[in-house]
Amino acid sequence: MKLLKFVLRLIPLGACGAVMVAAGVYLHLSPSLPSVDVLKDVRLQTPMRVYTREGDLIGQFGEKKRNPLPYDQIPPQFIQSLLAAEDDGFFDHVGIDFMGLARAVSELVLTGEKGSGGSTLTMQVARNYFLTLERTFTRKFKEILLSLEIERVLSKEEIFELYFNQMFLGHRAYGFEAAAQVYYGKNIGELDLAQLAMLAGLPKAPSRFNPISNPQRSQERRDWILGRMQRLGYISDADYRLAVATPVTASFHGAKLAFDAPYAAEMARSEMVNKYGLAAYSDGYHVYTTISSSIQREANIAVDDALSRYDQDHGYRGPEQSLPPLEDEADPYARWRQQLEQTRVIADRLPAIVVGFGAGNDGVGQPREAGTEQNEASPEAAENAGSAENNITILLADGSVDTLAWDNGPAKARPYRTENSRGPTPKSAAELFKVGDLVRVRRQEDAWHLTQVPDAQAALVALHPDDGALLSLVGGLGFAKSKFNRATQAVRQPGSSFKPFIYAAALEQGWTAASIINDAPVVFEDAALEDTWRPENDGGKFYGPTRLRWALTKSRNLVSIRLLDQVGITTAIDYAGRFGFKTDEMARDLSLALGTHAVTPLELATAYASLANGGYRVYPYLVDRVENFDREEVFKATPVTVCRECEEKDPLEPEVELSMEEILRQAEASELPRAERVMDECVNFIINSMMQDVITRGTGRRARVLERSDIAGKTGTTNGPTDAWFSGYNADVVATAWLGFDSNAELGKNEFGGKAALPMWIRLMREALKGSPDVARPVPECIVNVRIDPTTGLLASPGQPDAIFEYFREENVPTDSFSQR
Repeated sequence: MKLLKFVLRLIPLGACGAVMVAAGVYLHLSPSLPSVDVLKDVRLQTPMRVYTREGDLIGQFGEKKRNPLPYDQIPPQFIQSLLAAEDDGFFDHVGIDFMGLARAVSELVLTGEKGSGGSTLTMQVARNYFLTLERTFTRKFKEILLSLEIERVLSKEEIFELYFNQMFLGHRAYGFEAAAQVYYGKNIGELDLAQLAMLAGLPKAPSRFNPISNPQRSQERRDWILGRMQRLGYISDADYRLAVATPVTASFHGAKLAFDAPYAAEMARSEMVNKYGLAAYSDGYHVYTTISSSIQREANIAVDDALSRYDQDHGYRGPEQSLPPLEDEADPYARWRQQLEQTRVIADRLPAIVVGFGAGNDGVGQPREAGTEQNEASPEAAENAGSAENNITILLADGSVDTLAWDNGPAKARPYRTENSRGPTPKSAAELFKVGDLVRVRRQEDAWHLTQVPDAQAALVALHPDDGALLSLVGGLGFAKSKFNRATQAVRQPGSSFKPFIYAAALEQGWTAASIINDAPVVFEDAALEDTWRPENDGGKFYGPTRLRWALTKSRNLVSIRLLDQVGITTAIDYAGRFGFKTDEMARDLSLALGTHAVTPLELATAYASLANGGYRVYPYLVDRVENFDREEVFKATPVTVCRECEEKDPLEPEVELSMEEILRQAEASELPRAERVMDECVNFIINSMMQDVITRGTGRRARVLERSDIAGKTGTTNGPTDAWFSGYNADVVATAWLGFDSNAELGKNEFGGKAALPMWIRLMREALKGSPDVARPVPECIVNVRIDPTTGLLASPGQPDAIFEYFREENVPTDSFSQR
């Protein structure tokens, strides 16, 4: 009895002592506690995202992968999963689970080890936002005090949202929405119950319970959480049984991009870092580019198709590697699978290893015995695969074994000899491969096809002529292989693609499209060229007196050289400078007429924009606007823009009724910086007409497949050939295509601009010109159209049967008997 009284007396004393200790701890620690008010306006480190103009994601940059969601967008079943895993009393307690803390303290006292813990979600928020991970009583007391303050300041929903978006969950994923995309390639709202429970198990130990690196442990953790959900009444018995029977399906997924535009995305990243510094990677910027989703997709395909065509025409270069024979191991393909996992996929070309020959696999993708080179084909496989005895059995990086049919590439894989020759058509697979060869395959029409990573490269860039907005940009094939952006960094000779600017300079000087220059052999003793120069036309032929229009149409080299000689090199260089060419780097000799001044594809496309827009100088730009994390616009591009309506009008000119869309467009253009006119309107009209003939009758005839009358352009090919070009446009789109080797190796005979580069341009323009009206350019008042003699370029005689029409500037119309030049 005395003992009981003594104990009863100790209880209030102990309680008072506990209160005094707690008060002392509070008074001691509270001055050093951070203010939890900052949680009301917390800024999570969020990666920069880059979009097309339509809002399709094409790039994500930042060390931390994070996609914050508000509470009302979090799936209710995930909320239940997380509560079951971490804190089922979250919505009832005041931030501290006193029973849990008591249990943790008793375990610590009795065992000397930290046991089940006692941290609530609120306490974990306090720890992650304000405290270190040191295991001390002082930190724990701070955690408790901060949790009480957080519960006072924030609602339960706000606390849960902070937890949901902050936690580190492995593989650089911060927050559960980012984790859903990393582990499953989906938004969290698209996951099933088993996947939600798997994610809910990650906070306890993101490495130990990681479903990719530790699938067995993660499954055990998932199933424990599902059991708790069942006991708490969150899910039914049937839901529980179905979920625990679900296999682990997690695998690593990178950023979920709408499609590939890595070179454009990288350009946007670089521009953002220059503008905002390292904060660009973590402040959650949304970068909207001028890239058109549909045009960019077609540009990607166009470049791939052009390089694939070139590769097929020039031969198969053989396996990338020949691996040593397999040893007699329990898992015979393990070493080869490891090699495949370490080999990058480049432009959808997957690595595969030859493991045998014959009809193919058994249909279930199971590895065969190590060293087996012959496989007995089933009748079905032989019927579907063609020459079954020459089918190739391949091992893929996922461990599956499949068939590469003889008719899906190997049968036509003539070996590469030189850029101008190939070996004979193979008669058997054994002529091409041996077991252990690492090759490239591509999935097309539900079958594997033999391919290879092209050695040649290409670039394709498109702009809006009126303001320089980049509509698409491909800097090469295989960003994973080479991040070198050939559209902006590859400085190459443009060949005849440069000629329009020489001809335009001549027109400015008073020459006409009907002016005659003799296409005949010439020898130049030019000190700048350090030797005697005997230029030739392609094919070595000469055609005598030739009108300038026809010379540009047929890309006559001798005419261009003689024209530059008479216009004057200095005059031509000064004129070219108007279009953005770097004139200080130009060689001051007559080779300039053949496009020896090296440029990038983007520089050439920008210069062509002046031809397309009527003669105005514009500048290329990529980033249209930038929004911060809160979706507030912090940057808006103000590009130099063509404003034809801003020029002075004749007061006697009648007013034209405009659509509301055109009125708004003109109003917007008039508010932007005005583009400078750099080419005379009449000269622009004539040079455009001449370049339209390049497509209708000249080296760009293949583009007639577009069945448009408003397109113009020019091919370009350098000696070798080494570079193949095509640049062209209409009033709405200008684009430049280039194909060549990074090493400046020769492409091979007949690989001219019209064959190697023009198909890329055609494919891009077919998409880009959808909805663009085929409208003829209005004829300026300074232009007249008269009948001329095609041989002399003078006015035609009355009734002359072979007379043709030609455009002239009004002051340059030839007389009956004399030409202006």
